[in-house]
Amino acid sequence: MFETVIGLEVHVQLNTKTKLFCSCATSFNHKQNTNTCPTCLALPGALPVLNREVLHKAIMLGTAIDATINRISYFDRKSYFYPDSPSAYQITQLYTPVVEHGKLRIDFEDGSHKTIRINRAHIEADAGKNIHEGDISKVDLNRAGTPLLEIVSEPDMRSAEEAILYLKKLHSIIRYLDIGDANMQEGSFRVDVNVSIRRKGDEKLYTRVEIKNINSFKFIQKAIELEVARQREAWEDGVYDKEICQETRLFDQTKQETRSMRGKEEAADYRYFPEPDLLKAVVTDEMLAKYSVIPELPDQKMARFVKDYEMNEYSASVLTSSVEMAHFFEAMMACGISAKNALTWLTTELQGRLKGEMNITNSPVNAEKLGSLVKRIEDGTISGKAAKDVLDYLMENDTDVDSAIDMLGLKQVSDTGAIEAICDAVIAANQDKYEEYKSGKDKLFGFFVGQVMKESKGSANPQTVNELLKVKLG
Repeated sequence: MFETVIGLEVHVQLNTKTKLFCSCATSFNHKQNTNTCPTCLALPGALPVLNREVLHKAIMLGTAIDATINRISYFDRKSYFYPDSPSAYQITQLYTPVVEHGKLRIDFEDGSHKTIRINRAHIEADAGKNIHEGDISKVDLNRAGTPLLEIVSEPDMRSAEEAILYLKKLHSIIRYLDIGDANMQEGSFRVDVNVSIRRKGDEKLYTRVEIKNINSFKFIQKAIELEVARQREAWEDGVYDKEICQETRLFDQTKQETRSMRGKEEAADYRYFPEPDLLKAVVTDEMLAKYSVIPELPDQKMARFVKDYEMNEYSASVLTSSVEMAHFFEAMMACGISAKNALTWLTTELQGRLKGEMNITNSPVNAEKLGSLVKRIEDGTISGKAAKDVLDYLMENDTDVDSAIDMLGLKQVSDTGAIEAICDAVIAANQDKYEEYKSGKDKLFGFFVGQVMKESKGSANPQTVNELLKVKLG
C-alpha cells in the first residue's frame, strides 16, 4: 500500500493599490506595459522602496494562521533568467521571512479535523506575464513587481481531498481578511503542488514532483490524482528511480496528464544572496497592535452560527464557506426571520437559480429582498409554493417583494369565512370520501386539504385550511 505526500505553495496577490517596490498601479487588465516605471522595469539606477501596506497584510495573515510574526525580516535576491523578469532576479525572502510556523485546520464531512502545518509565508515580487500567440511570444510587464505572499505548507497532506480542503480554507481566509481577491482565473491565487509517494509506514520523503500554476480546485485535484497514479505505476513496474525525478511538470487538461516542463532547480541554482538595495523590514509595536486585530474568520463564524442559530456544523460550514455567503445570510437574518428558512431559501432556492455568470455577489435578488420574501412566508402573506413563483419573478424583474406578490395575485386568503365555505363545498362534493374518512381512513385528510387548496387556486392559508378541516371532518 502506498501513501501520498503533498505539500503546497500558494502565491497570493495582495490587493494593494500600488506595487511592492514602486508606485505603479496593480490594476488588472490594463493595456499591456502601461503600469510600469524604471523600478519595476529594473532600469539602471532605479531603487526599490518597500510598500508598508504589504507588511500590514502579512501581519493579518500571520495572525489568522496562528503563526510567528518576525519583528525583523530580510529580503534576498533569487536569480533566474526568464523573459518576464526584466531584472533577471526576483526579490523574495529566503532566510528570514515575515511569517513562520503557522497552522490551518481542515474539516472533513464526518466531523473530524486535521491540522496542516504552514512552514512560512514570505513576501516576494511577482514576475510579468508571457503571452503566446502562435509562433510569437510577447511579454506584458504590468504585473512585474506586484506584491505576493507565498504561503508554503509542510508536506502534511495525504490525499487530493485534503489538499483541496486546505486550499479552500486558505482561499476563504484570504477573502475574509480582504488582503487579496484570490481570483484563480486572473492569477491572484496560484498553486504549485509538490507530490511524492511512499510505502505506508515509511517516514522517508522520496523524490517530489512539482506541478506548476494550476488555476482551479477541480484541476488541482485531477492533477494530483494523475501524478500519484503515474508515480505508483513507475514504482510497481520497478522503474521509479529511472522515471521519477525532481522536476517541474505541467497539467494538461485536454490530454488529462501531467507532462515534464523542466528539471527542478535546487536553492543553489538560484544563487540566493541578501538584497543589497533594501533595508530590513521592521514590524513595529504599533503595526503589530493595529494589524493583528482581524475580522471574524470562517471557523469562528461557523462556531457562532452553530451556537446563535442552533444549526448543525455542516449547515454552518456551507454558510461560512465564503465571506459573501456569510454576509448574505446575516443580512437576511436582520429581516427577523428564522435561521432554518433563511438557510433553505439561500442555499437551495436562490443558489439553484443562479446560472452562468450569476453568483451570490451579483444576484438580481439581494439579501434584503430574499429576507423579505421569507418574512412574507412566515407571516402567512404567501405560501411556500407561491413564494417560489415570486422568487422566479424577482429574478427577472427589478421590483420589491410586496409589489411582486400583488402583481402575481399570490397573496394568501386567511379569511376564515371564505375558506370555510370552500371546505363545506369540497366535503359536499365528495361525500363518498367523507364517509370513508369517518370510517377510519385517516389518510384521506390530505385529499381534502389538496381539494380545498385546488379550489382556492393555492391562495388559501394552509394552516387555516388544516384547522378548519380538522373540525369539520371530526
